[in-house]
Order: sequence, then C-alpha cells, then structure tokens
Amino acid sequence: MLSRSNTPLSQIHLQIMWNRLIAVVEEQAQTLIRTAFSTTVREAGDLSAGVFDREGNMLAQAVTGTPGHVNSMAAAVKHFLDAFPLKTMRPGDHYITNDPWLTCGHLHDLTVVSPTFYEGEPVGLFASTVHVVDIGGLGMGPDGRQVYEEGLSIPLLPLAREGRMNEDLFAVIRANVREPLQVEGDVYALAACNDEGGRRLIEMMEEFGIAGLDRLAEHIIETSREATIAAIRRLKKGRTKNVLKMDGFDRPLTLAAEMTIGEEGIHVDYAGTSPASAFGINVVLNYTTAYTAFGVKCLVAPEVPNNAGSLAPITVSAPEGSLLNVKRPRAVAARHTVGHMLPDVVFGCLHQVMEGGVPAEGASSLWIPQIYGGGEILDELGAGAAEHPDIRPFSTAIFHCGGAGARPGKDGLDVTAFPSGVRTIPVEASEQVAPLLFRRREFREDSGGAGRFRGGLGQIIELSGAEETPIAMLCNFERISNPARGRDGGGEGAPGRVSLASGKPIGAKGRQAVPGGDFIRLELPGGGGFGDPAERDPERVAADVADGLISRESARRLYRVAIQLDGKLDWGETARLRAA
Repeated sequence: MLSRSNTPLSQIHLQIMWNRLIAVVEEQAQTLIRTAFSTTVREAGDLSAGVFDREGNMLAQAVTGTPGHVNSMAAAVKHFLDAFPLKTMRPGDHYITNDPWLTCGHLHDLTVVSPTFYEGEPVGLFASTVHVVDIGGLGMGPDGRQVYEEGLSIPLLPLAREGRMNEDLFAVIRANVREPLQVEGDVYALAACNDEGGRRLIEMMEEFGIAGLDRLAEHIIETSREATIAAIRRLKKGRTKNVLKMDGFDRPLTLAAEMTIGEEGIHVDYAGTSPASAFGINVVLNYTTAYTAFGVKCLVAPEVPNNAGSLAPITVSAPEGSLLNVKRPRAVAARHTVGHMLPDVVFGCLHQVMEGGVPAEGASSLWIPQIYGGGEILDELGAGAAEHPDIRPFSTAIFHCGGAGARPGKDGLDVTAFPSGVRTIPVEASEQVAPLLFRRREFREDSGGAGRFRGGLGQIIELSGAEETPIAMLCNFERISNPARGRDGGGEGAPGRVSLASGKPIGAKGRQAVPGGDFIRLELPGGGGFGDPAERDPERVAADVADGLISRESARRLYRVAIQLDGKLDWGETARLRAA
C-alpha cells in the first residue's frame, strides 16, 4: 500500500508509478495506431492519448502524438466534464466532439473521453484524439469562409452509454462524409484505445495496491510545476519581442509576439498579430496555446514530462478577433498552416535570452494536400466520370515536410516534421489506399540554409493520378515568399515552389487541378542555417557535396570551399577563398 509519508522510499514509489502511468498511455496510443483506419493515424501518428484525474487535469501523455493534439486535449477534458459531470458517468460510457473551439482547432480532429472505474468508483479519465482524413464539407483546405462549410460538426455528445454505442450518431456521421467506413472505424478505434488505457490503469492500481489516483496526481502535477518554474528562473528576466512574416492565403500575414519572463512563469502575448483571415487558415486560442507552450517547453524545460503541472507556468494571450484567437464561425480547417509557425516565433524570443542561442527557423508548416478524385470530382475538372468508370470517388491526405532549422552545434534535420512531430506517410501506403502515382521523392539539393551548421534539407515530390486520371488537391503551402530565416549569420533556407511538369501554371493555395497525365511537382522548403557559412569545416562541406546535399557551385559561393571535378577538396583554393 502507498504510504502518505514523504520519505525517500515513498518518493521513489511515486516516481515508479509515474513512469508506469506514462507506459500505460503509450500503450493506449499504440492501440489507437493498430486499430485506426486512416493513414493519417496508423502511418503518420497524427493523434494524441492521455490520462486525466477526476478534475480533468492531464497526468500523463503518450510519447506518440502531436503537440497540437496533446496540448489542446489537455484543456479539452474539462469541457467534457462541464457537459457530463463525473457523478453522472457510468462504466462503458464514452463521449465525443470535434468542436474546434473546445478541442484541437478544426473539425478533422475527433476527441473521445472515457471514464475509468475501480471498485465501482470513477478514478480518472482517458482521452484520445485522431485526425480523420475526411469529415465532409470542403475538406481540409483553406477555401471555406465559415466553419459551417468545412464539414460535419459534432457537439459534445455521448458516443456510448454503458457500452451501447450511439447508433443515431453513427448514422449522422455516415451520411455526411465521403469515406464512412474509414471515419466510423477511427471512432471505434478511439473508444477501443481508451478502454485499453483503462484496463491497464486498473492492473497498475491493483499491482501497487492503491484505490485512487489523487495522491499520485498531486505528486505529478506539483513536481512538474516546480521543475518547470525552476527552469524558467534560470533565464534572464524581462521582455523580448519577435515578428515573423508569413505568405498567408490572399495577403501576407504577421505573427508578432512579446514574451515576458518572470519568477513564476512565462507569458506570451500576440498583440500586433494580423487580424483574422477571410479564409480557413485561422487559429483558435486553444491551438495557439498548444503550440506556444510546446515551443517554450522544447527549449526551457524539455526533460520535464508534459502534464497539467508543467504546462501551468506557461500562459498565452492573443487579441480576440486576431488570426490567433478567432471566434465562431470563422473558417479554421487549415489552422496548422499558421499554428505550426508559432514555435519559430517563440524561439526568436528565447534566442535573445538563452546562452548559446536556439535553432534557426525551419520549414515548420507541414505541406498536407488533401487529394480527391473519381466521380463528381472528374466532372468538375472537365474530364468526365464516364471516361474513367473504374475510378471510384476517393479522398486521402499526404503529410510531407521540409527541413528543420540548424541548431547551435548541429546541422538541422532533413525532411523532418518539426514542430508537429508527425511521421511522413509512406508512398506505398498512399498508393495503396488511393489511385495515386508517385514518380519522384528525393532530397532537394541546396535547400538547407548555409551556415557553420547547415539547415535541414527539404524534398522534391512529383505525383499524379494513376492511369493518367485527373485529381484535385486542396493546397495551402507556406514558406514560398517568406523562407526560413537563419540565425547568427546563417543563411535562409530555400523557399518552396509548386509547379506542373507540363509547365502549365498552378497555384500554391486553394483548390488546384492536376490534369490527367500531368504531374504536380512539390519542392518543399529548407531550414535556416546557424552561424557564418565561412566557418563551416571544409571537410563537412565536401561530404555534403559528395552526398548530393549541396552543389559544387554553392560550396564555392556560400561556404568558400573549392571542390574539384573529381569531388576532392582543393585546400589551396579554399584557403584563398576564405582569406579574400
């Protein structure tokens, strides 16, 4: 039995249970991955899973998952408890919503919350979130003008009562989405993973001889809060500011932040940020808070587990009606476009107070085209469904990323999804679930920003509809007019580019058509460099040239390193270039 004493042995006991709780939610997440239908979940890991105390405070999150989901879900569970008080819940209950303002910022994210009972009493709650490929409406693009156009909205509702699923709700879901089997399967996966988390929690409680989580919850939250505050107190106190320019949809955007570092916490205020957009790239405050807090924790307290205690000292504000705090019914489907930039904004503030500096800006915003084809889509594109009778209507999404910013002391990571943390969906998986053909996917030479430490490389992707069928893509690609900036003398990453193999014009924003037989070419942006490029080790430059990461011309022009035609380093010419 767990003692209430504060002896070293009891503290060790609590720490062991804390670690076990993290393992429980990781198994919850893995269950979700194994049972989900959408490629966004089972291949990319675009999900979150966590356990909460009876008050709705997050105690542990799975390592597998995205900051936007996890940190948004951390605040969401209390909304469920407001609608469905714990005393009214019964074993076998599950509750669901995809309300952007209560959970993860757009309708494509479904969140399910489920109570866990031990010896007839509720001891905690499990919550999980997935990104479904399709939720009806216009799809996950920026074209909508109001949230009502963007898909099916599910208010806070019972998904199951005492183990009996809400069949009326499933009928509504099936009637409003393009891929009903896929969406329904994902909903069942959410309930299944919460059930597995509850089962593992009960096993843990029985093993450790505890009847509830209250003492453990108190230890987790307070220990984490104190550790985060201690890390914040090591920073220079005061205020710092940073501004980041974005391409936007129909006009350029500004993200402006003022960070206040005090004894008890960090506050980030986004006054000065652009007003809300008329298109679906807006961000709700919950999602703004999620990625801001993630950016701070990455640099200030990365070793402290993510929970209610470690998040509490980090607070966020944004003017109501601004791009980062929109109100219903603003369109929000492509909110990741802006939200993924927020850690870069935060890093720019922290660079001014952290010894040794922080990583340069990266590509950051995922390139996530949602792809449609078949049936009415072919008619819309002028191809005619009768010309392609074997292509059934389909909807899928592909997750791809550019390069991360260079770090103080290390190169940036190539083709890495930071800050979202999702995995790239394999080409084979995308081609299996939809009639697509990938012709090319490779590193993009010279895309990483030059520096003593090179920015991460982007990639080049070429794809089309299989069998020369046309496809439609919902696009909202960033870092085309405003590439990632370097730090401390480092160069910018390469800007992104979008084109058709045929040379016909195509846009980087909104709904685009790829004609049958043609290929869309996506050149994803690179991360910024860190430090003076002329200080990079010439042998590392030569190795990058040999690997096809930078060209001989860039080695000479940007790094002042001469590489001979045979690939060998010309030390004499390099010395002359660097002395000039």
